[in-house]
Amino acid sequence: MSLGTEETKAIDIVKRALDLGINYLDTADLYDFGQNEELVGRALKGQRDKVVLATKAGNKWTQGKEGWEWDPSKQHIQSAVKDSLRRLQTDYIDLYQLHGGTIDDPTEETIEAFEELKKEGYIREYGISSIRPNVIKRFVENSSIVSVMMQYSMFDTRPEEWLDYLHENNVSVIARGPLAKGLLSENALNKLQDKFKGKGFLDYSHEELENLLPKLMNVTGEKPLQTTAFHYCLAHHAVAAVIPGASSIEQLEANVHAMNEQAISETQYSTIKELVKQSNYDSHRD
Repeated sequence: MSLGTEETKAIDIVKRALDLGINYLDTADLYDFGQNEELVGRALKGQRDKVVLATKAGNKWTQGKEGWEWDPSKQHIQSAVKDSLRRLQTDYIDLYQLHGGTIDDPTEETIEAFEELKKEGYIREYGISSIRPNVIKRFVENSSIVSVMMQYSMFDTRPEEWLDYLHENNVSVIARGPLAKGLLSENALNKLQDKFKGKGFLDYSHEELENLLPKLMNVTGEKPLQTTAFHYCLAHHAVAAVIPGASSIEQLEANVHAMNEQAISETQYSTIKELVKQSNYDSHRD
């Protein structure tokens, strides 16, 4: 999502990621009106077999209408996948995800669409990208999803309520936003002052973040703060992958370097749990 639309730069980032051993790429037809898929497809030419390629559907753009329209219908999903395959220049998608969802959706129809695409070989597996507990539970109980993508970081612990449940049901979590919009990256305090300018993040006020970040850095020690952020998310068996964005090769390399550092210890994990807030999703539960 963060690649941008400058073709040479975007393709160079993807190719460098492959060189560094990145083997999971996640895009969506929504990103830059499909251009993101096109760039990923071009970058993967001749290297498609090196990656688990994921994309998403459910948002429909109609020329002449304002904004995207939510459409989880079977007809739309089975049409959208063919457009994504064309843009990605591939004949199959490893992981096809519903890009959102509400409890009022025609879920049976949506699941039927994914199951048929899987049977026909257009997709290998399917999952959802949703933070809504009632939607997640409905898909876990009624479909063969293999993954749920959720925003998850030390500053957004809402998914933790569901990690055991998902793991017990053989559903993996893909953690997006593990760096909390850069607050858990290198130069975190500078990011807080420059990017947030007095504003907080989710359950944290600006002042709370100013107080908390140095304590987290102390837990991290000499390692990059990203290392703690990534491995915190990966500490639970349910989490299969973290997907930080990268808008430059420098950011990409910093993330890979952090990921390759030694995982946090149980003591460090326990210390972090004492420092951060345990949040819950209050809505979309029934």
